[in-house]
Amino acid sequence: MRPRLVLLDAPSNLGLRPPVEGAVPGCYKLAGALREQRLLARLGAEEGGVVVPPRYDREGWQEGDGVFHAGPIAAYTRRLADRVEGHVRAGAFPVVLGGDCSIQLGASLALRRVGRYGIAAVDGSADFRHPGNSDRVGAAGGEELALATGRGQADLTDLEGLRPYVRESDVQVLGIREDDTERAELTESGIANTTVGEIRERGVRQTADAALRALEAPALDGFWVHLDADVLDPSVMPAVDSPDDGGLLPDELAPLLRALTGSPRCVGLNVTIYDPDLDPDGSYAALLADLLVSALAP
Repeated sequence: MRPRLVLLDAPSNLGLRPPVEGAVPGCYKLAGALREQRLLARLGAEEGGVVVPPRYDREGWQEGDGVFHAGPIAAYTRRLADRVEGHVRAGAFPVVLGGDCSIQLGASLALRRVGRYGIAAVDGSADFRHPGNSDRVGAAGGEELALATGRGQADLTDLEGLRPYVRESDVQVLGIREDDTERAELTESGIANTTVGEIRERGVRQTADAALRALEAPALDGFWVHLDADVLDPSVMPAVDSPDDGGLLPDELAPLLRALTGSPRCVGLNVTIYDPDLDPDGSYAALLADLLVSALAP
């Protein structure tokens, strides 16, 4: 039987570049939009409240300065980790509503405090940008997997002296596009990765089973699911900051999520990047909520 679900809001947009000058990324509204879809009731979840993020303010930051908002992201990561850790230790299953992908660091740090955990990153891109492969390091929302595995500046990669938060061998990246420029480095680093085309060729169930064989290994205490809405094709989910063609369709993503979260070793999930500013009628929020309910509801 699945542990009790706890719905927790982490509405941080600190890890994304502004959509246009003078604006802020709208993904901080993700949690509110999904709650409007009655997600709490439909999941039968307990109320976990919200971890309020610092203000979005890149004033003074310039290219070459490293990750913008690094200090606020580090502080927020610790606070979010406190909440996630408490729920996991209590035997609950946190469902964390982002937010951009930098919120994943909160879950990674929390689980690193508890033991050795893996990550199933269901994401349209690897988010593996770091100083060793790019001169455009800045947006933590496109770098969180690199940061979680110890690549990048110490004020984000070595919080509490716990670097790395997750080992390369304990990561499964699922749903990246065929032309992902970071894929070769992922493979060389020992990070398992599967493209959309490979998921379709192998089959969703077979793909999930292969990932679970690694994530349920005896050496691991469990694993976390990171869901980025941009894993979906923009024909069905255009309300993301960087829509790329060639993504999964809902009838492919739904059974993948069910298989992963249905594992007794799965301890929580976060969802990120959906932007309600790009969804005026709420139809994409409804789709995302339906997918979460399909995967998680009793």
